Amino acid sequence: MNVNGIVFKGSVKEKTVARNLYAQAKAKGKAAGIVRANSQDMETFKTEVHVPPGSNIEFELNYQEMMQRKLGVYEHQLHLQPGRLVPQFQVDVYIFEPKGISKVETTNTLGDHFSDSIKVTTTDEKAHIVFKPSLQQQRRCNNCTDSAVDGDLIVRYDVNRDSHGELQVSDGHFVHFFAPSNLSPLPKNIVFVIDVSGSMWGVKMKQTVEAMQAILDDLTIDDHFSVIDFNHNVRCWSEDLLPGSSIQVADAKKYIQDIKPNGGTNINEALMKAVQILVRASNQGLIDPRSVSMIILVSDGDPTVGEIKLSTIQKNVKRVMKEEFSLFSLGIGFDVDYDFLERIAMENRGTAQRIYANHNAADQLRAFYSQVSAPLLRRITVQFPEDSVSDVTQNQFDKFFSGSELVVAGKVLPSDTNTLTSFTTASAANLDLTLETETDTAELDERLATLHHSFPGFARQLWAYITIKQLLGERAMAPTAAKKRKITQKILSLAVEHQFVTPLTALLVESEETNERLLADSPKDAKHGCCSGGGLSPGPEEWVLPQKVNLVDNDPHFIIHLPRHNMDVCFNIDSKPGHILNLLSDSGTGVVVNGQLVGSKKLHKNKLNTYFGTISVYFQPDGVSVTTSTENITVSDARNTHVFSWDATTDIMQDG
Repeated sequence: MNVNGIVFKGSVKEKTVARNLYAQAKAKGKAAGIVRANSQDMETFKTEVHVPPGSNIEFELNYQEMMQRKLGVYEHQLHLQPGRLVPQFQVDVYIFEPKGISKVETTNTLGDHFSDSIKVTTTDEKAHIVFKPSLQQQRRCNNCTDSAVDGDLIVRYDVNRDSHGELQVSDGHFVHFFAPSNLSPLPKNIVFVIDVSGSMWGVKMKQTVEAMQAILDDLTIDDHFSVIDFNHNVRCWSEDLLPGSSIQVADAKKYIQDIKPNGGTNINEALMKAVQILVRASNQGLIDPRSVSMIILVSDGDPTVGEIKLSTIQKNVKRVMKEEFSLFSLGIGFDVDYDFLERIAMENRGTAQRIYANHNAADQLRAFYSQVSAPLLRRITVQFPEDSVSDVTQNQFDKFFSGSELVVAGKVLPSDTNTLTSFTTASAANLDLTLETETDTAELDERLATLHHSFPGFARQLWAYITIKQLLGERAMAPTAAKKRKITQKILSLAVEHQFVTPLTALLVESEETNERLLADSPKDAKHGCCSGGGLSPGPEEWVLPQKVNLVDNDPHFIIHLPRHNMDVCFNIDSKPGHILNLLSDSGTGVVVNGQLVGSKKLHKNKLNTYFGTISVYFQPDGVSVTTSTENITVSDARNTHVFSWDATTDIMQDG
């Protein structure tokens, strides 16, 4: 946040602390901003800012995102809606992939006349996409003053892959990406469980039927399936799993077409019935041992009939589900208790997804099914040699679906060798696999240090992100309040250390009035102070830093020696951890030095000591900054950001 030329950086704090500080800042009329996550979802966040009258304020938000591979590509979607003509409008997307880029494509919903404004440049490892419409191109018509830029720019790409996976090591952390292809799909056993209660009447039901027609057409003769529809009652198209032949599929499609929604919602009995169908088929030996068994639930509301207590339904489903079965939950519309659907899916080796009940709900249902329609592997485990890694994220996976990706991260332990090896085992359609991947632990950091558009701390942040996501899942499932508290503390600690906005934390940035920042004092007690004498207002030419410094209790402080008076003046900084203080500014040259306080690990004489944890030097005319913290050193200008660890040696040439 740049307030009238002074830059303040935000920091992540426990959510209630950040909210209270933001409320206090607003009450005092200060400039402030807060960023917080919605419910259990780390990917969705909202921002709120307070701008005092007469201020000139710029907010800049930097965020990191883990790209999820779906249907064979990574997708980055930018929503562009400036609302007015912009003299210099430019979007740059830079991609760097050490293994090489296999394809890059862009699509947009901005309109045909913008297609020529999007330029794509690619090499083996890098891609650069530029969208730079001129002022005239932005106009809706020759003389219009409103902008035609209103839509999405979507970049999709994928990377070259080895069948055994890719192992990347950076900054003392590793990430293992595993996405094999060229494998035959495993046969599927699916029970579709469809909510046909009264609330599904109309567009929701029409679109569900439309999606199911396409999904059933995708089944093969090797697949087995059944369909359950439920309201206050539970009905089955077939009590047994039947092969996905054209005759059976046609019959099931006719059954779904004839459904008329009405009545209540008996989720518990419907799920019990679905599990019963799979268990009976398994007991009768009708299920191929190498096949994948799953239940796909489509619902738009809470249970209203039969067992309606969500925690009891959750326990019931977990009790009857076999280890090899998965449950996928699709929640349609806004009335649905999505947290509940997510919990029962996660607890039973599946995932949940929201389906937004609008004109393309059928497309969303089909897209979700596409992600799980081609299972390639079962029982995947990624392991490492003993004493080579620690703090590894989830490394055992129930299934791998075509077009997706499994990601395992962790810390690399010190070693005599410069290599790290991973071993992956999995069960495919016709064989069992054992794959080995090896990588040089220093090579990637050397590459990243030479690149303009790279993020050297990516492996550390990716490890922390995946760990926090898993802990949030464990927290939702915690059997006791004590266990939940313990997990909450772990999440808070990691989120604050790695500066992540989570459901438990928020990012706060606030300005500070200058007179609140620095307090010059003259301690009376010689044992606790460094100063003597009364109040003085010396001229700058008198200020000299002393050679000998006495200790001062607690707060950050600095001392200025006044030679003419032969005395020291001690400045104590009485503020709180997280506060950013302006230590020095020179409006003539545009140089600003800010310091951010951190708290000590424990109280000292019932007081929390504070220290400077980060110092930033800004040269405002060129937008250049150097930020030093205990973690790393960051050098930024208007175009690039370089992050260095303390043990790196580097040279940066900067124009001008």
